[in-house]
Amino acid sequence: MPPTSFDLEMWPWILAAAASFGIGLSKTGIAGLGILVVAVFASVLPTRSSVGVVLPILLAADVVAVTAFRRHVVWAQLWRLFPWAAVGVVLGYFAMGRINDQQTEKLIGVIMLAMIVVHLVQRHRASRQTDLEASLPHTLWFAASMGILAGFTTMVANAAGPVMILFLLAMSLPKMEFIGTAAWFFLTVNLFKVPFSYHLGLITPASLGLVVQLAPFAVAGALCGRMLLRHIDQKLFENAALVLTVIAGLRLLF
Repeated sequence: MPPTSFDLEMWPWILAAAASFGIGLSKTGIAGLGILVVAVFASVLPTRSSVGVVLPILLAADVVAVTAFRRHVVWAQLWRLFPWAAVGVVLGYFAMGRINDQQTEKLIGVIMLAMIVVHLVQRHRASRQTDLEASLPHTLWFAASMGILAGFTTMVANAAGPVMILFLLAMSLPKMEFIGTAAWFFLTVNLFKVPFSYHLGLITPASLGLVVQLAPFAVAGALCGRMLLRHIDQKLFENAALVLTVIAGLRLLF
């Protein structure tokens, strides 16, 4: 049964508020932060419940990101990926319907660590200035595999960010189109996930009560993201986020 209320003590609530702010930052330019906030929520809330709490907070930040980058979207790439992502969401829905909270915790831990590996592979290739378009060509199998993986990981753990980074880099999109296309993709997919999450009991009156408290922090983070990005060493910040996420992922597993 889902919790009937979330009465967080002070420090867990502060961590959840900081993670919500981080969700906003991750939507407006600080790549790599999204995995960390998923880990934080999975640490301060029951694991399955954290998935349902994070989704509406993501949507609040998605709206801000889409508003800011509404003119910078490559619709051809979005619609090329979305049908496959929808398949991944449905697969994730059936997986979530058959596993308990402890199994969900282990699965999220595995997914987070796997997504970190994907993120590091992408960064290694970019640092070597390899031709991503040649190594990850514009083929049906690539769009299908990336879309299904993105849909599954976002349904199960709200952790599809590294998959989208890899896909959009492979498409060689300019920076603004990269951010705009990602913003529209996640808004579309997260809206698509809502009825599935509700049917699984992940979104409840109790979770929405907590969302009302935390969503303003996500909106503030999204509004601040572009401004803060000018003053932050992004590589150092991402490395710290990845290290903390590895620790959190291992904690979920063990």
